[in-house]
Amino acid sequence: MSPIPITIITGFLGSGKTTLLLSLLPQLLKKNPNYKLALLKNEFGDLAIDSQLASSSSISGVRELLNGCICCNLVGQLSTALTELRESITPDRIVIETSGSAFPATLAMEVNRIARDTKGEYVLDGVVTVIDVENWKGYEDTSYTAKIQAKYTDLIVLNKWEGVGERRVDEVLDRVGDLDVQVAVVKSEMGKVDVNLVFGVDGGLARELVEDEHKTHDHVHSHEHGEKHQSEVEVLSITLEAGQDAKVDSSKLENLLKSAPKDEVYRIKAVLNAASLIASSDTSVDLTNTGSGRYILNWAFGRWTTTPMTSSDEHASSSGVVLRMTMILARYESKKWKKRIEGGGFIELEGDEKGTLRVEKIA
Repeated sequence: MSPIPITIITGFLGSGKTTLLLSLLPQLLKKNPNYKLALLKNEFGDLAIDSQLASSSSISGVRELLNGCICCNLVGQLSTALTELRESITPDRIVIETSGSAFPATLAMEVNRIARDTKGEYVLDGVVTVIDVENWKGYEDTSYTAKIQAKYTDLIVLNKWEGVGERRVDEVLDRVGDLDVQVAVVKSEMGKVDVNLVFGVDGGLARELVEDEHKTHDHVHSHEHGEKHQSEVEVLSITLEAGQDAKVDSSKLENLLKSAPKDEVYRIKAVLNAASLIASSDTSVDLTNTGSGRYILNWAFGRWTTTPMTSSDEHASSSGVVLRMTMILARYESKKWKKRIEGGGFIELEGDEKGTLRVEKIA
């Protein structure tokens, strides 16, 4: 049996990795209706929002690794997760979508090791890094991880460039050039890229890391990863519990989405019960279901989408849990935002019922 190709998709928080992945699947199915694509998704916190979005598409299987980084403290679970996907659905390809903090080089080395240990059951096809052009200049200045993701990759996808123009694109390309790398670059079209550009890339990174693995591991992982990786973001886990029919106050939650500064709050992900849909920031999004129900909220750098959940979605009937949220913050911001959330005005119930609000720092 041929080895299963593995593609690593990485990029900083909110860059559009999941959107890119979901745009590839229809292209694959158009070529081959029986194509099986499996997703191994690494999430910050304990809430698998993007995985739920992926599960609602035609992805054949999804496996989550939560509340940690796949390239360090969760790396030991990678082999088990790949085995579960291979044995349960026999995929044609596995995509590993990393959290926004992952170092692609160390993850690529681990995939290569697993491929050797399993005598060729897998092969690393390539590493793809998604860059949010609109916001990269800001977080690239403060995030060492963002620079490493742009440096150790086979393909860079420039995303969210349409609203800022070619000058900003040129600035990003100049900053990438300062990293002294030669890597293919392609611009997305509203988050979409031709599947032939993403899958089946040259894979030069994979070969380079195999040929000089010990040197690369010592330099990238032991020194750079250990000193700079873990402290770049902080994570709050937020839960609001109440009676079975309780709903979140949508207007107050929307105030949070509109007021959260992009230099303090990187991502907000939530599953919630609401009396009505909180309109997405993109007014062109057309949703027919806007009534009372359970929704997925996905916020990144001042923009957000809300997606109705079906009754078959995972966690859809969590008894008494009105909202579960993960907030991913810049370092040193969690203490302030914990107090702001606990102080009220953002996450509350409709009506007079108070509910039980818990805000916990988990990273």
